[in-house]
Amino acid sequence: MKKFFLAAFLCICANGFAQLIQIGPQISTNITSVNAKYFSSDHTNTGIGAATFARLNLALFYTQGEFGYGQTNFSVYQDGVGETEFKLSGTDASLIAGFKIIPLGKAGNVRLFVGYNWKNYSDISSGNNLNSIVFEKNNHSILGGVGVDIWRLTFDVRYLAGLRDIDASNSEIKTDVTNLSLGFKFL
Repeated sequence: MKKFFLAAFLCICANGFAQLIQIGPQISTNITSVNAKYFSSDHTNTGIGAATFARLNLALFYTQGEFGYGQTNFSVYQDGVGETEFKLSGTDASLIAGFKIIPLGKAGNVRLFVGYNWKNYSDISSGNNLNSIVFEKNNHSILGGVGVDIWRLTFDVRYLAGLRDIDASNSEIKTDVTNLSLGFKFL
């Protein structure tokens, strides 16, 4: 009988813990545009990402951390030189704080959030060498967005505004990223 009560107690505690902390994988796609000085134009391109997230739920407030791998693609064009497409990929980490603004009961909720994103570009490649750019390895962004949780699925739409010039020369390139992500909560 003691084992039965212990097993029941552990099940109740595990269910309560699962409501407090949620973890899982997420995949994302992003659309990157750049604000580039000293270039005639820039083009928007898409990239992908994969991460793991952990969320701490506190009533209507929550915090979330994410860590994974992301890829950013964009093109710049300089008159008389030509267009060059760049692929920057590497470690991607985010810290998020938000509110559950519309509770949907056991079905889920609608969330509003803000946060900080850090990227460390470990792989930088270009489509050609027409526009040679020396990139900073680290990029910092602030982010904001809205998300929906339905059952164990999470869907987020977020905007990341680059804070740092990633061009190490006297030019300036800052990234603006629109990100769509889909996640699954194991707990």
